[in-house]
Amino acid sequence: MALVNTKKMFEEAFKGGYAIGAFNINNMEIVQGIVDACKAKNTPVILQVSAGAMKYMRPAYLKHLVDAAVEETGLDIALHLDHGPDFETCKKAIDLGFTSVMIDGSHHPLEENIEITKKVVEYAHERNVTVEAELGRLAGVEDDVDVSEADAIYTDPDEALEFVQKTGVDSLAIAIGTSHGAYKFKGEAKLDFARLEKITEKLEAAGIHNYPIVLHGASAVDQKYVAMCNENGGNLGGAKGIPTEMLRKAASMAVCKINMDTDIRLAMTGSIRKVLNEKPEEFDPRKYLGLGRENVTDLVTGKIENVLGSYK
Repeated sequence: MALVNTKKMFEEAFKGGYAIGAFNINNMEIVQGIVDACKAKNTPVILQVSAGAMKYMRPAYLKHLVDAAVEETGLDIALHLDHGPDFETCKKAIDLGFTSVMIDGSHHPLEENIEITKKVVEYAHERNVTVEAELGRLAGVEDDVDVSEADAIYTDPDEALEFVQKTGVDSLAIAIGTSHGAYKFKGEAKLDFARLEKITEKLEAAGIHNYPIVLHGASAVDQKYVAMCNENGGNLGGAKGIPTEMLRKAASMAVCKINMDTDIRLAMTGSIRKVLNEKPEEFDPRKYLGLGRENVTDLVTGKIENVLGSYK
């Protein structure tokens, strides 16, 4: 058993009308909570880390922890770099043993984004590593990514086709209305499904069939865990995510990878707050992290069943 890249995962997801869950990890309990749910549902999974999370977890610990998840579960697991800011960071992840990387050149002009992405693709493909890139800019905050609403840009379908053709990138993250963080919408939630469909049509017409699209900033911001945080000393007023039915619709179209980070953080943080608030005498980390792990498993199980549709 070994880590796998995302190529076969996405081929099967596109044909099956479902998406693979890409969950951000930051510690052992989060990893275990995610893979316990995926094992129970017999579904492949992408464990992903930002450059900041890789630094926090420390590369050797991170890699061995994910290897242990593969060994224990026997699942198809991809280890993915989320929002790699430059070639050097992507190279570091590939050399460490990551099976998939994202190069995020979305803040650059199109030609520069193409140039950077192509360089990463060439290095990665020589080592059997798949590459994701981003075109368009999502609003919101996630680790080192911080884009204001005014600077958010929806993905242009013609540019998407040019980008894929010139870079050879394996999957493309697009901007159709999602955003990073816990505050995704001020008013009514909207996703531009017509734009998603247009991008797919452009690719198909050019002979690029069953091309996997990625949706970033796709946490539902589960109100159960928002409430758990707030009832135990938190302050998350107005936190609002993507409605589950919209995510399921995207998964039934060309979206083969759905990124969820905020939901995992809320489940873990809400659990810790609950234990420490209800039992202020508690000082055993296994108690509050243990409940966090259980709730991450429950959360991911719900995502598999109601959002991704990836269980067999």
